[in-house]
Amino acid sequence: MKTCVWMTALAVVAVSTCLSAQQNWTVKPEWVIAHESFLSSDVLAGRGSATRDEELTATYVASQFESYGLKPAPGMTGFIQAAELVAPKLDGSATLEAGGATLQEGSDFFLLTSAGTSAAGPLVRVDASAIQAAHITQGSTVLLTGAADQKALFPAMSALRSAGAAIILIPETPALSALPQMFGGETRVGVRLAGDPPRKSPSVVLLHSAAAARFTVTDGSQVSLTVHDTPQTKPRQTFNAIGYLQGTDPASGTLLLSAHLDHLGIGRPVDGDTIYNGANDDAAGTTAVLELAHALAAGPRPRRSVLFVCYGSEELGGLGSTYFGKHPPVPLTDLVANLEFEMIGNPDPKMPPGVLMFTGWDRSNLGPELKKHGALVGPDPYPEQHFFERSDNYSLALKGVVAHTAAGWGTVPTYHQPNDDMAHLDVAFMTSAIQSLIEPVRWLADCDFHPQWNPGGAPKSVN
Repeated sequence: MKTCVWMTALAVVAVSTCLSAQQNWTVKPEWVIAHESFLSSDVLAGRGSATRDEELTATYVASQFESYGLKPAPGMTGFIQAAELVAPKLDGSATLEAGGATLQEGSDFFLLTSAGTSAAGPLVRVDASAIQAAHITQGSTVLLTGAADQKALFPAMSALRSAGAAIILIPETPALSALPQMFGGETRVGVRLAGDPPRKSPSVVLLHSAAAARFTVTDGSQVSLTVHDTPQTKPRQTFNAIGYLQGTDPASGTLLLSAHLDHLGIGRPVDGDTIYNGANDDAAGTTAVLELAHALAAGPRPRRSVLFVCYGSEELGGLGSTYFGKHPPVPLTDLVANLEFEMIGNPDPKMPPGVLMFTGWDRSNLGPELKKHGALVGPDPYPEQHFFERSDNYSLALKGVVAHTAAGWGTVPTYHQPNDDMAHLDVAFMTSAIQSLIEPVRWLADCDFHPQWNPGGAPKSVN
């Protein structure tokens, strides 16, 4: 009897010790700084999507996963998942023809995005403030008026994409003149995964002020955009870094923690700086994934398995996460939830102090439940910006996975600028935010709770 009591006491002490070790895990600021100092350094040249710099970044993340004791995911022999891309390259000499006049790329307009093919459609003028009431025929060329700044522009562009516009023309305003820099100084072309058909997306044109002033084409007139691509000299690849912590109960499912590791690379100079370091976007999210992996791997094995994934080519349209969704190391039906981390480097002035926004808060019960368990997260104060649909979580949400993004300041002034660097990060905020997630994520990995979409909350694919 005494032996049984003694063994029971030992078991209680062991359990208490485990719990104590979990609760006392501390994310150290120097760890955060170390990751950020490398990931956002000039050495990586902005971690351009599907470049050697992205591959170097993925290799760094993979080496950290391995050093924490994570293993390759099921079916993988290493920590990197590579995907081949089809990446048309335009020659920068596009022309826009309307009403008998021809506008030239560079002098008259900046081509922000292109599907990589020429496009045409009848002109219709639409005011951004009345975008929801406008009747837009699929294949139209839309001259978008009234979009004085980015806050009005991006929701309108999202609506026009959904409506099937072929070309979107945006008259330049002082507030929109920085758009070329935000896009990395060059046209974003419809890069796609090998084997996928070209994406159906509009070409977006920023009309320079002088050209916009003389654009007097009447509604219904045909507008055509002609682009020219150059031969692709060698295949391009994008790289996902994946680490796996195997749980004790295979039947309980798998938790996915993710971020994207790429950024814009080298772009148009701003104040003499051409490197878009991406310290906040999204080295900060990558750092969060690394430190959550560090913490969870150091404790007792959780009941659920955990996948830690840092995607490539998010900036090219979520290609890394799309490939992962098509080639998951575990069945997507086994994923109980996906928590993505995006731009957690600065607090948002619209959020309570220290709190991360949680996109799509009302779509499922995941965010409120994590908050109950101590996570510093709250509702997204920018529903009009559609942040839920603008991060890698969306690729998996469209496939039915309860997937959300935890983020910092959604409209930070350094967004897609060369000064998104270490000097503009709030390391104390980052560290505190990551720390607040350790135990709630550990709870989610250990418990029976299975997140569910709220009625009407699951997004629907338009394809």
